[in-house]
Amino acid sequence: MKPVYIINGFLESGKTEFITFTLNQPYFQIKGKTLLIVCEEGENEYDEALLLKSRTVLETIEEEQDFNTGRLTELEKKHRPERIIIEYNGMWNFKNMKLPWYWRVEQQITTIDASTFQMYYTNMRSLLAEMLRKSEMIIFNRCDSVREQLNTYKRNIKAVNPSADVIFEDSNGEIDEIFEEDLPYDLKQEIIELDNQGYGIWYLDSMDHLERYDGKKIRFAAMVLKPDSFPKGYFVPGRMAMTCCADDMAFLGYACKYEGADELKQKEWVEVTATVKKEYWEDYKGEGPVLHAISVEKTKAPKEAVISFN
Repeated sequence: MKPVYIINGFLESGKTEFITFTLNQPYFQIKGKTLLIVCEEGENEYDEALLLKSRTVLETIEEEQDFNTGRLTELEKKHRPERIIIEYNGMWNFKNMKLPWYWRVEQQITTIDASTFQMYYTNMRSLLAEMLRKSEMIIFNRCDSVREQLNTYKRNIKAVNPSADVIFEDSNGEIDEIFEEDLPYDLKQEIIELDNQGYGIWYLDSMDHLERYDGKKIRFAAMVLKPDSFPKGYFVPGRMAMTCCADDMAFLGYACKYEGADELKQKEWVEVTATVKKEYWEDYKGEGPVLHAISVEKTKAPKEAVISFN
């Protein structure tokens, strides 16, 4: 069986950049020849030195009718590659693609220019859906100007292909975004219950999307921290977290207003039920999440006292 990797997307969606990046990676410097079949010419061209270095031969198929099993078999016999990459033309209907029977699709990736996605989604939805339907990974690039629309874009993709991995990238690289539908808890609940995983995600998400939580009630188990600098009637309920190793530990918590704060003991465990409010706090150097305790009850330490982000 001949392994095949299909990279599709509309013109100028970033297909060539993605393949160039892949050919440049050390893990791709493997034995054997790669046949790269390009089905349209964009603004970016492949560097001859890179093709030579990565033992890649490039062949072009310009007309859709020429992309057939006979022509593909001919190219494979001509070059005898170990693997095949196809940069497919986004204007060719993907459901019409036919490969030689012994070619095995190992991976299919779709690249999308986020700045033009809405236009294609509105005007060429059926063509777009065909290229998305079997893609394992969908990469949105050039997201800088449409960040507020990414949540909608992801829902559009998931409606067509629920199992696809969707990645968003801006000029700084991959966007580490948490979308509302990916949260491990329901924001519509009267009281949002936060377990170990939920607390860590809530802590991070409330930094970037405090508007999701402003005025909502949450409940979680926490360790008590009482900084000397805090005013009377405030403490910090939080959790210790390990991001990569035991030496990389941090206490994650936000200021909490509670009339009985003075009676709490340092490092004791409590169950906190509180309302999240957006308020100014000096340590934040601006506005941020401030908890207003509804109840603070003593409790036992959880079995997994430390949250891991590994």
